[in-house]
Amino acid sequence: MIQIRHADERGKANFGWLDSQHTFSFGSYYDARHMGFSALRVINDDRVAPGAGFETHGHRDMEIISYVTEGIIEHKDSEGHSQRLPAGEFQLMSAGSGIYHSEFNGSQNDELRFLQIWIRPDSTGGKPSYQQKDFGKSEGLTLIASPDGDNGSLQIKQDAELSQLVLAAHSKQSFDIKPGRNLYIHLVDGELLIRVAGQDESQKLIPGDGAMISEESGLELINGGESQVLALVFDLP
Repeated sequence: MIQIRHADERGKANFGWLDSQHTFSFGSYYDARHMGFSALRVINDDRVAPGAGFETHGHRDMEIISYVTEGIIEHKDSEGHSQRLPAGEFQLMSAGSGIYHSEFNGSQNDELRFLQIWIRPDSTGGKPSYQQKDFGKSEGLTLIASPDGDNGSLQIKQDAELSQLVLAAHSKQSFDIKPGRNLYIHLVDGELLIRVAGQDESQKLIPGDGAMISEESGLELINGGESQVLALVFDLP
């Protein structure tokens, strides 16, 4: 079963300095039909004005991934990390028993745009941790986060994997789904066609769209346009 979460149906919040679109219920946006998917709780598409940002605030018992698509994040946290996160890089902050952090647009001139992603951990408490890495833009699937940190990926406290999908024009990628697993695909750039393996019918995603996939054994992911496809693929319990 494939269920599409269309970009223009997402929740919206605009505070002047922040323009955000919420795939799932968050802050003042609440929709009982969209409270998350499996362990995936939040995907916020945030645009932050030059020089503005999120003042110091706290989290606990959440795996928080930031992926910068435009600009640069200035990150500081209570564990002593002070980092710059440029476009293309991934950050994973395991909040554990509690962490405070701030995130600001590192430019006084240009907008910052990034995806803020929350995944529920499979255990609570523990010492907070911070990881950051640029995985490049190789074609195909690149593992970004996994429970054991396989292949140099970030280590996440959940039976989940996050992969980056890059498809050149008129190319495709097959994806096998293990029994009992769920997939969520969030399209960042391009035009992506999703087809259940062995079927003819496909569904199209445009940037900001998401696809919730369950009770399937395989997919074909197809670049249906002339420009490169960039997507995030979550393999969830």
